[in-house]
Amino acid sequence: MNLETVKLNELQKVWKKISKESVAPDYNFELEDHHRLLNFFQIGDYYFYIFNYTNSNIEHLSSSLCEILGYQSSMIDIQFLLDIIHPEDLPYVMNIEYTISDFFDQLPADKILKYKVRYDYRVRKSTGHFIRVLQQVIPIQTDDQGAILRTLAIHTDISHLKDNGRPVLSFIGFDGEPSFVNQEISDLFLPSRELLSKREKQVLSAMIEGNQSKDIATKLDIAKETVDRHRKNMLIKTGARSTAELVALALREGWV
Repeated sequence: MNLETVKLNELQKVWKKISKESVAPDYNFELEDHHRLLNFFQIGDYYFYIFNYTNSNIEHLSSSLCEILGYQSSMIDIQFLLDIIHPEDLPYVMNIEYTISDFFDQLPADKILKYKVRYDYRVRKSTGHFIRVLQQVIPIQTDDQGAILRTLAIHTDISHLKDNGRPVLSFIGFDGEPSFVNQEISDLFLPSRELLSKREKQVLSAMIEGNQSKDIATKLDIAKETVDRHRKNMLIKTGARSTAELVALALREGWV
């Protein structure tokens, strides 16, 4: 499946399942009311938001997002947050969302508010650098049928604690409920073993050495148009916005 075209539509199906296609009534969010919940999350620099499952909208986004990631709050919606997930981690995140849906679907309605979801992945800052965030989510509004209408989500920068490895999913129980740590996740969306092809890596290596497209074409015995196409594809695959950003990412992430 092409994640760029299906990721939001597919996740919206999951979120509709979680919300049982309900309509969420108004919710008067007061941060003071959720200090108890925030105590479960604060382990570093963080930002938070309310997520409305019934319409896939982000509500009450904290201003600390701008400080941590460097984006303006007016830019942020759910599509934007998906777009800045590291391309290698996106399939895991989508599979995790399916697993979360199945977990809560099997819980009695009175148990739903007693669980926190926890998993990690990498996101791109406005500078082009990636950091690893720990996403912790707790339901804050449900209905009598066990539909989850809204959640409080906290993203904490844990780059200093985990700098590599695949995302890990856990369900943490409160009030005596059992926890389920490092859970297996569904495999509907399979991660690519290699973000870049062998030829793309050859082009990228030549770029890092300072070669221009025509020089790379001569060096690899291919057409300049082919080199340009590889460069464009690498920008799309990695989410880089410029050649300089692509090179910096390659050096930092060890792609070549």
